[in-house]
Amino acid sequence: MKTRSYRDLVAWQKGMDLVVSVYQTTRCFPREETYGLTSQVRRAAVSIPSNIAEGQGRGSPKEFARFLRITQGSLQEMETQLLIAERLCFVSPVALAPVMASAAEVGRIVRGLTKSLPDADWTN
Repeated sequence: MKTRSYRDLVAWQKGMDLVVSVYQTTRCFPREETYGLTSQVRRAAVSIPSNIAEGQGRGSPKEFARFLRITQGSLQEMETQLLIAERLCFVSPVALAPVMASAAEVGRIVRGLTKSLPDADWTN
C-alpha cells in the first residue's frame, strides 16, 4: 500500500503522541523555566513529527531521508533536554521513563523508515 499522506506514517503518528506526552510532562516544570527549558524541549518535540511531514511532502526519497535524519537530531536533542530536566529535579525518573521509552520507539521507527527508502543514502 502506497503512503498517500504523512498522516499515514506510523513514525508521524507516534511522533504526534510523543509531542502530547512531552507537553504533559513539561507542565510540572518550574514556572521560571517557561521561556527556558520548557519551551526548548517542547520545540524539539514538535520538530519530530513536523520534519517527518515536511520530508514526506518533498516527494523525493533522498529529501525524505535528509529530513528523517534531521528528525533523529531533534529526537536526541529532546531526549537530552529531558535528561537535563531530570537532573535538575524538574521531573522524576518514574514520570520520565514512559516518555523516554516512547522516544526510543520513535527513533527505531524513523531509522527503519529511513533504511527502507529507495536511493536514500543512509550513511550521509
